[in-house]
Amino acid sequence: MIPPLTRHAIQILLQGGRHTVEEIARLQGVSERSVFRIATEAVVTSIVDGVPPGGKRVGRPGKVEPFREAVRLLLKEEPGLLSVEVLRRMRLQGYDGGKSALYEFIASVRKRTPRLQMRFEGLPGEFSQHDFGHVHVEFLDGTEMYVHFFASRLKYSRRAAVTVVPDETAETLVRTLAAHLAEWGGSPSRCVFDRPKTIAVRWSKDGKVEQWNSIFAQAALDLGIGPELCWPHSPRQKGSVENLVGWVKGSFFKQRRFHDLADLEAQLADWLREVNELRACRETREIPMVRFQKEVQRLRPLRVSPEELTLRIPVVVDLLGNVVYLTNQYAMPPEAAGQPGTLYRCRDTVRIIVGRHEATYRRETGKHFQVSSAEVRAARLGAIHGVRGKRYLKRQDLLATGEAAYLHLTELLHRRPRTWYEDVDRLHELLQAQGPEVLAAAFAWANRENLYGAEYIAHYLTRNVTLPILAMGLPPEAPHDGI
Repeated sequence: MIPPLTRHAIQILLQGGRHTVEEIARLQGVSERSVFRIATEAVVTSIVDGVPPGGKRVGRPGKVEPFREAVRLLLKEEPGLLSVEVLRRMRLQGYDGGKSALYEFIASVRKRTPRLQMRFEGLPGEFSQHDFGHVHVEFLDGTEMYVHFFASRLKYSRRAAVTVVPDETAETLVRTLAAHLAEWGGSPSRCVFDRPKTIAVRWSKDGKVEQWNSIFAQAALDLGIGPELCWPHSPRQKGSVENLVGWVKGSFFKQRRFHDLADLEAQLADWLREVNELRACRETREIPMVRFQKEVQRLRPLRVSPEELTLRIPVVVDLLGNVVYLTNQYAMPPEAAGQPGTLYRCRDTVRIIVGRHEATYRRETGKHFQVSSAEVRAARLGAIHGVRGKRYLKRQDLLATGEAAYLHLTELLHRRPRTWYEDVDRLHELLQAQGPEVLAAAFAWANRENLYGAEYIAHYLTRNVTLPILAMGLPPEAPHDGI
């Protein structure tokens, strides 16, 4: 189908009389036959594609054409009728065309009522916006990774804070949120969040939260913030606050190149300094830090600092005497087995209280760590009856120190099938005296030297740490010339 403006140009050239039909066809990219046909048509007065003067459509009529009036009457009688229902009814009347063509006509006929949108300016200390984002980054050395970040922005002053984070869990949200609010000097009246999956567990049909995420809810109370949630992808609910994640991606990540993650974080700090302290905001036409001087006076101080923020998580001690949290096992006294308790997760430590029993461990950030203390190991060993059971529990404590212990004890089992348990007894004494980190290093050294046995581990410890080896009945020098 030749567009109306092309037909109009052909008519103008024909009226001029300076060009031949062959020249006009070449200039307009059509055939000579089309030029002859357009010369017989009425003057083009409409730019609607495919509708020449006189209201007759060019080309073969579509399958929707006979049903146009029926669709118009149907939508006039029932304006809210779904397109799929219109299609069903037209099928009953004999329509056998595709649904896309009919849907396109329905969209052109259906009356659209535009919704009034309100964009309002926040007052100092009234609102802040917070959201997770992630972006695929290709570094200059060719490596690639998905970078997760958490962004915050004050509505009035537009002061922003962005932090690269390892994941998008509820704990990461509340700890990074606390850090951003502390950086600002306090919290506004309402903290607005876009994505509720780490904040709200269940919603009602009218958008109200029926069940909050327990970690977020407790942290909100501890910090003293007022959360306000929007439905995802509902910009009308956020007033004049821009698409925060889109702004960070478009203004920073898509404009810069990075050598590695450290370079990315350094450039992010420079960019935040620029947008907060040097560059005027496009919406307010003021530098955010200038407007922030009015807003900081209205921020409310946090009840606890980010360093003091503690997450409280209900747990149950399993029958093996362990509390499993995020795949890591934290040992508890045997008397606590099967009892419920509370895990207090601080930034650097994990504290577990089960009735009158309590244990504090260093927080492990990896996966499948087995953590215990000398006191807990001794208590659990005392609760096990029988020599055989005690030795297997000792071996399990040794295996919990890491992969090097697995390799060492496996080799030891096959080299000394009749006396391996004596080595386990001695190695467990070393574990109780020196701790899992020191013993793990000793296992790794012995494996590299291809030396397997408690006497070699003891010799390594006498040379590298202060340990009363003789009190354990072990020789001060291992009987091996290669040491």
